[in-house]
Amino acid sequence: MNKKAHWKKRLALALSAGFLVLHTSAVMAAPVELSLNDSIMMALQNNPTIKIADADRKSAELGIDVAKVYKVPSFSLTHSDNRYKAYSSGNSYITNYSSNEIAMNLPLYTGGKAEAELKKAKLGLKSADLGVEKSKQQIQLDATTSYFTILQTINAMKVSEESVDMMVAHLKNVQAQYGVGVVAKSDVLRSEVELASYEQKKIIAYNNYALAVSKFNNVVGLPLETEIKVNEELQHTKYELPLEDSIKYAMVNRPEALQADYAIEVAKQSVTSAQSDNLPHLSVGAKTGWSDDKFPGNDNNTWSVGVSATWNAFDSGVTNAKVKQSNSAVVKATEQAKQTKDAIQLEVRQAYLNMNEADKRIGTTQVAVEKAEEDFKISGVRYSAGVGTNIDVIDAQVALTQAKNNYIQAMYDYNTSKANLVKAMGMPIGNK
Repeated sequence: MNKKAHWKKRLALALSAGFLVLHTSAVMAAPVELSLNDSIMMALQNNPTIKIADADRKSAELGIDVAKVYKVPSFSLTHSDNRYKAYSSGNSYITNYSSNEIAMNLPLYTGGKAEAELKKAKLGLKSADLGVEKSKQQIQLDATTSYFTILQTINAMKVSEESVDMMVAHLKNVQAQYGVGVVAKSDVLRSEVELASYEQKKIIAYNNYALAVSKFNNVVGLPLETEIKVNEELQHTKYELPLEDSIKYAMVNRPEALQADYAIEVAKQSVTSAQSDNLPHLSVGAKTGWSDDKFPGNDNNTWSVGVSATWNAFDSGVTNAKVKQSNSAVVKATEQAKQTKDAIQLEVRQAYLNMNEADKRIGTTQVAVEKAEEDFKISGVRYSAGVGTNIDVIDAQVALTQAKNNYIQAMYDYNTSKANLVKAMGMPIGNK
């Protein structure tokens, strides 16, 4: 009885474990439901671009510590052991010799190099901070665009399914009328060809959706095969800010514009740093040392404290050449800043005009869909009554399908152009 009970217990445990595995698999296979904001937050958390930008920022932050070398004291410890042969009164002997020295040096005046290098490092950190923000804004745009692409392909699939269903219904009507001798065989054949064409378009629409999901998963950091369930629709939310105000906002807030200004300041500080080599440098130092023929030694103790000044009076024109190089870098940075800001203005203008163009298409395509639906109904009724042709019905359905796809495209273009405008203006994360 005990063995039988034990066997039943093991069977129950095995069945329970199997149920748990199946249940877990089912849960893991469930689609991931995401809003647009969820998608952006997930992309910001998982996308490696942010981690790369953060690493650059950390490097720039450490650069400030490096630049402080001209402002803080330095300490050094030197130790040496020697064994040598010496002569005394005509006799040779071998002896050991150890020496130790501790030294400190503090720069007092560097001709402006210390201040310039520190300012350059701090400007580098500010630029790196903007680099992180720029990466975040690009990821927000990528996530937003890929999310809207899923919405577009979902709507395109619905249109293709509706088109197939409508053509199937029409084909049944044609076959029924052909069966009673009302229409010719050519009507049946033409309708079958159109149905096959719509079925091919349906296959393409489903494939486009699968590709859109894979691309979206890549952007947000999910496994490419993950099923996605989006809980939003393509919407038409008006953008109210005028074009000129949008450009002004971009000039003040776009990370690239601010980075370009920082680059000019860095170049100017490089000029100051180069010019410092034409000026005297002043430092204070102190050191102590001891040496003996035995380690660590306690004889021959020495120490010194003093101030030293260094002026490189002639270096064959090297410093002047460096100054000229730095001045050229200022000119280059200034022109690059102008080029960058012009490109930003163009980018804002293009996104704004594309958005407005898509906005107008939304209105016209909505009307076109309504008219095409009415025309399709009328052509179907006329064909059933024997006063219309099969071509009329087919053409009406083609026009209706095209009108619906045009409307979806206009909505997609509006939302993606608006997202591009947000990025072009440098709006903070969360503004869409």
